Amino acid sequence: MNGKTDLEKDLHDEIIRFTAESTANRFPDSDCRYFDEPLVGFAAASDPLFDRYREIIGPHHQTPRELLERAFPGKRSGSGTVVCWILPISEATRKSNRKESLWPSREWALTRTFGEAFNNDLRRHLTDFLLAKGHRAVAPLLAEGWQTVETAEGLSSTWSERHAAFAAGLGTFSLNRGFISERGIAHRCGSVITDLIIPPSPRRYQHYAENCMLCRNGSCGACISRCPVGAITRFGHDKERCRIYGYETVVREVGERYGVTSPGCGLCQTGVPCETGIPL
Repeated sequence: MNGKTDLEKDLHDEIIRFTAESTANRFPDSDCRYFDEPLVGFAAASDPLFDRYREIIGPHHQTPRELLERAFPGKRSGSGTVVCWILPISEATRKSNRKESLWPSREWALTRTFGEAFNNDLRRHLTDFLLAKGHRAVAPLLAEGWQTVETAEGLSSTWSERHAAFAAGLGTFSLNRGFISERGIAHRCGSVITDLIIPPSPRRYQHYAENCMLCRNGSCGACISRCPVGAITRFGHDKERCRIYGYETVVREVGERYGVTSPGCGLCQTGVPCETGIPL
């Protein structure tokens, strides 16, 4: 292996190890994991796609260079890498949510709240791992200044984990605006930006929604009927209707019962052909 391949392997292996060994990746009442083994990909921090996101997402979306320079004032950033990962939700949790048609299952709700807390632990751990090796690193979702922004299409944010994962070759978007990786659409995403240079992962797709069968050839649409409030149609995804249901209605109806503040929903990510992989 050359030096660059060794660096890539070190980061990949550390993400895998931490996910497997961390007690935070466990349900509070069992030894079952929230997430299975992650997928890992790399994007060049200087990839022009990140500049294009200002047009695609909005001018509020920050570039990797801006985030690094804000985290480390006085140090200009040239090249670097966006390290991205996909945390596939466990089979048991997906199975429990498949059975639901109105509210998320308890397992899904716990994964959405405490599994995402683990994802934050992974962001912090990987940042510290890189800093200890002498590299600048920042986790965008934990960085000072990260915020959500109201747009004409609904809430957006100053950094999109899914768009970073797209740049890192980990998958494409879907009709419901989820993200379909080779391990499917039921997952959580994460990323860390560093000045360490690693060869970018190839993007083996031509279209931003290539992995979605309806977007590819009109042959699916299963997620449409899975949405209890009609936020998904063959014409796209109503972000505001989805947000109100997932972050207000569901919280009011099952949050206290499940003991969580962010139960999520995930119905359109389970019981669909893209749940566990790229549908053929």
